[in-house]
Amino acid sequence: MLLRLSFTSPFARKVRLAAAVTGLPLDLEAADTMDPADSMRTQNPLGKIPILVTDDGETFYDSRVICAYLDHLAGGGRLVPSEPAARFATLKLEALADGLTDAGILILYESRFRPVERHDDKWLEHQRGKIARTLAVLEAAPPPADGPITIDKISLACALGFFDFRYEGAWRADHPKLVAWQAAFAATCPGFAETAPRL
Repeated sequence: MLLRLSFTSPFARKVRLAAAVTGLPLDLEAADTMDPADSMRTQNPLGKIPILVTDDGETFYDSRVICAYLDHLAGGGRLVPSEPAARFATLKLEALADGLTDAGILILYESRFRPVERHDDKWLEHQRGKIARTLAVLEAAPPPADGPITIDKISLACALGFFDFRYEGAWRADHPKLVAWQAAFAATCPGFAETAPRL
């Protein structure tokens, strides 16, 4: 299977870690989301990565769908538990972690695509509020560092890695429990170091 990606994307990293945990091999091919001629726009009409292209040419997107597909290929219950209470707790934390990443990306895009004089301070503060509240909730009760590596933990680790990469780890000073959690996760998750974002 082929994964179209950017090597800086936290959502592509999420898929790569899910594949490593489930033991499913992926070929990697960089995509340029800003190039109208890149074939990724025919693979996903939204023009977003990551995109999984199966051996028979079927495409899956976005990262949540791709990871669910990988879990299915691995027999189910590997990334998302089958037992209802655990399943929905996992999906809830995955959504929270992905939302944390989304807020960080929106702040990044504001600076990337709009000149400074057109930055919307109210919009930026709205995103910063999401980040602050989410980090506070997670600091108060980080997920267990032991046990199976599930998609919620993968998503959280990728979110924190994104903030390390794009925001110089500014979150770390006020969130020691999350710092410890990330270190413990990194020590046990296959492929964590290899998938670190790079330009």
